[in-house]
Amino acid sequence: MRYERTDLMIGTVQEGLQALVEGRHGDPFAILGRHEYGDLTVVRALLPGAASVDVIEADTGRVVTRLETIHEGGLFAGAIGSTTNYLFRINWPDAVQETEDPYSFGLLLGELDLHLISQGTHYDLGRTLGAIPMEIDGIQGVRFCLWAPNARRVSVVGDFNSWDGRRHPMRLRPSAGVWELFIPRLTHGERYKFELIDANGNLLPQKADPVARASEAAPSTASRVAPSKRFRWSDEDWMRTHRGARALEGAISVYEVHLGSWIRIAEEANRPLDWVELSQRLIPYARDLGFTHIELLPIMEHPFGGSWGYQPLGLFAPTGRYGLPDDFAYFVDRCHAAGIGVILDWVPAHFPTDVWGLARFDGTALYEHEDPREGFHKDWNTLIYNLGRNEVKGFLIASALEWLEHYHVDGLRVDAVASMLYRDYSRNECEWIPNAYGGRENLEAVEFFKHLNSIIHHRCPHAFTAAEESTAWPGVTARPEDGGLGFDFKWNMGWMHDTLHYMQEDPVHRKYHHTTMTFGMIYAYSEHFMLPLSHDEVVHGKGSLVAKMPGDHWQRLANLRAYFGFMWGHPGKKLIFMGCELGQESEWDHDGSVHWDLLDDPAHAGIQRLIRDLNKLYAQEPALQFSDLNAAGFEWAVADDAQNSVLGMLRSSPDRSSLVLIMSNLTPVARYAYRVGVPTDGRWQVVLNTDAAIYGGANLGQTEVWAERQPNNGKEYSVLLTLPPLATIFLRHKE
Repeated sequence: MRYERTDLMIGTVQEGLQALVEGRHGDPFAILGRHEYGDLTVVRALLPGAASVDVIEADTGRVVTRLETIHEGGLFAGAIGSTTNYLFRINWPDAVQETEDPYSFGLLLGELDLHLISQGTHYDLGRTLGAIPMEIDGIQGVRFCLWAPNARRVSVVGDFNSWDGRRHPMRLRPSAGVWELFIPRLTHGERYKFELIDANGNLLPQKADPVARASEAAPSTASRVAPSKRFRWSDEDWMRTHRGARALEGAISVYEVHLGSWIRIAEEANRPLDWVELSQRLIPYARDLGFTHIELLPIMEHPFGGSWGYQPLGLFAPTGRYGLPDDFAYFVDRCHAAGIGVILDWVPAHFPTDVWGLARFDGTALYEHEDPREGFHKDWNTLIYNLGRNEVKGFLIASALEWLEHYHVDGLRVDAVASMLYRDYSRNECEWIPNAYGGRENLEAVEFFKHLNSIIHHRCPHAFTAAEESTAWPGVTARPEDGGLGFDFKWNMGWMHDTLHYMQEDPVHRKYHHTTMTFGMIYAYSEHFMLPLSHDEVVHGKGSLVAKMPGDHWQRLANLRAYFGFMWGHPGKKLIFMGCELGQESEWDHDGSVHWDLLDDPAHAGIQRLIRDLNKLYAQEPALQFSDLNAAGFEWAVADDAQNSVLGMLRSSPDRSSLVLIMSNLTPVARYAYRVGVPTDGRWQVVLNTDAAIYGGANLGQTEVWAERQPNNGKEYSVLLTLPPLATIFLRHKE
């Protein structure tokens, strides 16, 4: 039966057809695909640029009909049987394509998914939104879903449709503001973005997928369809045994790394290592030095390498700079096989303003605040997430879980927590909006952190969180049910600033600053602390750790060795940035490499050996672990000898079977016959001396001493020590 052209346009209006071909129609399924009008079944397809389109039977390949052009903008239509299982054979000017009709598929997301997305409690967004390869009705393809509630029209664009936003407009699910479309015969690796028209009819810059699980390597900006096949993990034992509070009470020593500048291959255009190469070189290196964890500066996809990852736009995608997502999973798997945990820097505080990113994503302030007094960081030229919006909170929590659950990451270090907790952070008067009670506290951020940490601890018992929080906000590591934020650790920024300030003083002046080294113990157990000497301390003109130390070259290295000894002897988990373990002379350059040639100098190789031995001692001695988090395991042996700039710490295990005395002499003058009170008699063995020749020191000091029944500093027994200049010694009690 022959049908008139008007028959093929039944159920449509000219204005709707015109809007469709111009890419302005908000409901393409109302026109495209299969539609039944009484006894008439019509199929319509929008294929701008196609020469002709045939409908063929899916089972036999027989041509059912050739579609007619019903609009010169590339709209085709034809009549078919109501039960015909069909394909399109599209004749392009330079190719022939066979494919199923994207508009023949029904609703994709279930009502529960939509409800949870709206409530901000859909914690598996990485497998719900974005691009998911799957099979529907026996057809392989990719399901695309995007949250953009204020857009008038959303399309998927990519190489598969010549980046033409008219070709694949999506269907809106109004209850959640989510757009969806299944495109048959696509597979992983495809490049794509979303093209949006805002509520006012303005075409926006093409947007990368906020929930993309893979991206092009910078400076390209497209998202990629990630494989749906799960990585084959081999770390079951690790995931089973490294969980709960007991794992946090042991030794935690973290090697912080910026992957792009750990090692560069000068012979290959100064390129950084990829994930496989890092598995072969970084993991054995960290294991040899005794680090328990590797912490990576943000590896989430980010547009500007000079931000070191701290301005990310792809919170679900490992950056393409170092390989594919599965390559990153392989790196984590190999870390676990080597007995090393992986911590990621994670940035929920802000995001950059790049037009293809999250900024005014659907033409409105969707992820950010509308008012810049709440939503813009002048310091970093970034936008602030609107934590008062359920969908945004859910987006961020789902991102955290993506790394912990799907990539088996062991911890998240949450960046810039202070900037999130205070509405007036780095703002002048009248540049911020008080909370509902007139205060400066960001109540939405407080609720977010409590929720985030509660969910992580419930779903990811192997994982911990650490807050970079630089103020005295109370209860950062207290449980949410006790009014805290729920983090497992807080970076002790106060300890870092105080002790570095002290170490920069000429030793002749240190006696006037003695309390800066002891002050940290006043609040040491108010939170669960990590002691950080991070990348922030060796960049932006601050110089390297060695450059901060006073004196000639030998004295600077001796100061650094003594400082490392004091740090490893002090309660709190340990973290140092790459290059610090060598005593690197110059500050960090993110476009360069660690100065590995320094290891040719025995003095710098000695610092590396010291770090290895400090980590080994830390791992072996229960006393050095227990009192990290428990006040019962710590007391000052010497706290008030400002005149000699001597400090002494006594640390013990719960049953006192492990006793360690740590003595630091922070002047270049040796102290002989220095008496220190100890809690018990017997032999005290020197197990580490930062002045040892193997570390580049002068090799002054004892190997062991015996306690005498001579009271000192409230103790019944005491020992007479030789304290080397600019050195820290560790003495273990022996029965």
